[in-house]
Amino acid sequence: MRALRFYAVGAIGIVVQLAAFSLLHARAGLGLTLATVLAVELAVLNNFAWHERWTWADRPAAWRERLDRLLRFHLTNGAISIAGNLLLTKALHDGLGLHYLAANAVSIAVCSIANYLASEHLVFRRRVPRGVRQIAQRTY
Repeated sequence: MRALRFYAVGAIGIVVQLAAFSLLHARAGLGLTLATVLAVELAVLNNFAWHERWTWADRPAAWRERLDRLLRFHLTNGAISIAGNLLLTKALHDGLGLHYLAANAVSIAVCSIANYLASEHLVFRRRVPRGVRQIAQRTY
């Protein structure tokens, strides 16, 4: 069920990213690289907010942990998305002649599996309460 929520949020993020990418590249005249980075960043922030409130709502956190999560989300999902989108969008657009929006959509799809795994295991990982962790360490 969590994976379905993750991909539903991702679908919203795709709309945010593609709309921002189109506006930044086609309307504002920004280059492919800068438009990609800015559009991905908007999608990353959008997705993080939805994942906090819905996808991983069963793993609440205090504000400090949320900031840590946001940092981990940027370092994992953000890095995967930006690097993957930059490399793949450019390769598909310049190398294969795919329309820039189609190239960007394919890039998003390719990065989504790695992003889910990073989110589940690194960003929104379950925290073992301090007392339980100490008892477990003494037991082993």
